[in-house]
Order: sequence, then C-alpha cells, then structure tokens
Amino acid sequence: MTEYVKTILQKVSFSKYLFERELRKGLRIISHTEIQEFKEWCYLMFGNIHQVILNRYFKPAY
Repeated sequence: MTEYVKTILQKVSFSKYLFERELRKGLRIISHTEIQEFKEWCYLMFGNIHQVILNRYFKPAY
C-alpha cells in the first residue's frame, strides 16, 4: 500500500489541498512499521514545497 500512496502523492503534489487530503488518507492505510520510511520519503520528495503540511502530520525531526 505504501507504493500506491507514494504514486498518488506524486500525482497530486501540484495542489496543496489534494496533497493534504491524500496524505491524510494514505496515513490511515500505511502500516505502522512503514511510517518512518514513508515520512523520510515524503520529506525528501516534497519537503521543499509542502513542508508545512508534512509538519502538521509528522513530528519534525530537529
């Protein structure tokens, strides 16, 4: 399911609204064991354009 969610996020990354909605939905279906890897991927791929949204759903690492 993680790969499916990644694909969807890449397709909707142009829209903050769609990105946040799909991220929220995706976090419900991704297993807890895959969350950390998914978080790292999200920040790597979208941290420069959707950092505020990502920080809302993931605790930022300091």
